[in-house]
Amino acid sequence: MLTKAVLSVLGRDRKGVVATIATTLYQAGANIDDIQQTILGQMFSMTMLVTVDEEITSFDGLQELLAADAAALNMQVVLQREDLFNFMYKV
Repeated sequence: MLTKAVLSVLGRDRKGVVATIATTLYQAGANIDDIQQTILGQMFSMTMLVTVDEEITSFDGLQELLAADAAALNMQVVLQREDLFNFMYKV
């Protein structure tokens, strides 16, 4: 089953953030469909639209892998199902 998701990363800018997150997604069988990143002063913000192949790694399993990345990078990393994200921000 393919699940669309929104991945948000926020924290102090440092080397290797994109590489770390992208490597985890690749190893989990997820695809990056779109990506946007911004650096404001020393703050790094990145939003990705991803497709999670749950036959390879479950959504919850990917959340756990990304939580480990968040701890290693000392950043906030949040993965949300796209339908839930859209519902939460529906005007």
